[in-house]
Amino acid sequence: MSPTLWFWSDRLWLPGGLSWADLEDKEGRVYAKPSHLYITVPFAFCFLLIRYAFEKWIATPLAASAGIKQIVPMRAEDNPVLQHYYTTKSRNPAQNDINGLSKKSSLSVRQVERWFRRRRTQDRPGVLKKFREASWRLVFYICAFIGGIFALYDKVWLFDTKEVWTGFPKQSMLDSQYWYYVLEMSFYGCLLFSVAFDVKRKDFKEQIIHHLATLMLLSFSWCVNYIRIGTLVMLVHDASDVLLESAKLFNYAKWEKTCKTIFVVFAIVFMVTRLIIFPFWLIHCTWVYPVLYYPPFFGYYFFNGMLMVLLCLHMFWAFLIVRMVKKFMFGTVSYLKNFL
Repeated sequence: MSPTLWFWSDRLWLPGGLSWADLEDKEGRVYAKPSHLYITVPFAFCFLLIRYAFEKWIATPLAASAGIKQIVPMRAEDNPVLQHYYTTKSRNPAQNDINGLSKKSSLSVRQVERWFRRRRTQDRPGVLKKFREASWRLVFYICAFIGGIFALYDKVWLFDTKEVWTGFPKQSMLDSQYWYYVLEMSFYGCLLFSVAFDVKRKDFKEQIIHHLATLMLLSFSWCVNYIRIGTLVMLVHDASDVLLESAKLFNYAKWEKTCKTIFVVFAIVFMVTRLIIFPFWLIHCTWVYPVLYYPPFFGYYFFNGMLMVLLCLHMFWAFLIVRMVKKFMFGTVSYLKNFL
């Protein structure tokens, strides 16, 4: 058996007794297919174009109305010796290295220190750039959350997760599910494409892991017709993201009280959706109920493994959020700047 055929083996991804033939369109049912996801790649690039237009024509004037302006920092003077060290070794040289660089560049120690401070400031993203990025994400998350509500409000599995597996795998794909998946996956693809020029935060690596795990999870759930649980996972994630991006915008606009209030609400919603609903409803649904119908198989463990990766990231972010709330509740909102 070739590696490709082995990878797509029925025994790996589907419960015992089922094959890919069971997911072929028949009896009036239309099933999700891997080829349906090809459109997410051009859609991701379309999102990049829409984002560019949105940030230029909507987010920038909105930032100006909030008193946020583009501030051009003082540029560090051209110095090949210091620039080479900055780009290849460290942005924050130790004192011994500063002394050595001072001799190589024919500058005083104080001038070298000043150069590195200016160079770091030069690379630091401005508030306007952060505001535009947060505005774009906020608009998408609001649209995605509202769209998810409309796609799921009348579905029985939203209120009874046992219904996720009723009739599996003979569950016909709905148009609302198709577009919900395509738009969400396209957006996360857009985030990965734009990571090179987006603002890099302290949890940059965790964000990359999150985006990749989300795309793998959604792709797998689509291919094996786990669409019902996939839509629930997306809805739970979008709920708190709306509040986080809102808090960022008010932070950049220096509306401290509003930022504090929204961040506290965000923290509560995050804990409820990501640390209660996600593990005790959704992971419980994917871990307990399927084995009532089929014996465990590789795809079962793989899907739950991806959910556990997301849960670990949620716990990491929950720790940061609790620490943030503890710090700024009795101080100023300035402590949030490193997080937001």
